[in-house]
Amino acid sequence: MNRTVLLILVRHRQEIAEKVQKILTGWGCFIKTRLGIHDGVLENCSDSGLIFLELTGDNTEKHEEITRKLNLVKGVDARLISLEV
Repeated sequence: MNRTVLLILVRHRQEIAEKVQKILTGWGCFIKTRLGIHDGVLENCSDSGLIFLELTGDNTEKHEEITRKLNLVKGVDARLISLEV
């Protein structure tokens, strides 16, 4: 059994968060778990963040496609990781 995790580093969150969110919404059926982390709160909110996604299914092509689409957004670095359990 494999677990597929997608790590997404988002730079310039305030500028590109909407683009990233739109992509994630479009691929929502493949996302089992989502966790977003960024430093700071309120007035000290950081401009970069990290998103952890656990993807569902064994469809490697779809997982690679969402990764590719995210990496097309300037300021996003997405990495797909497959772990055997």
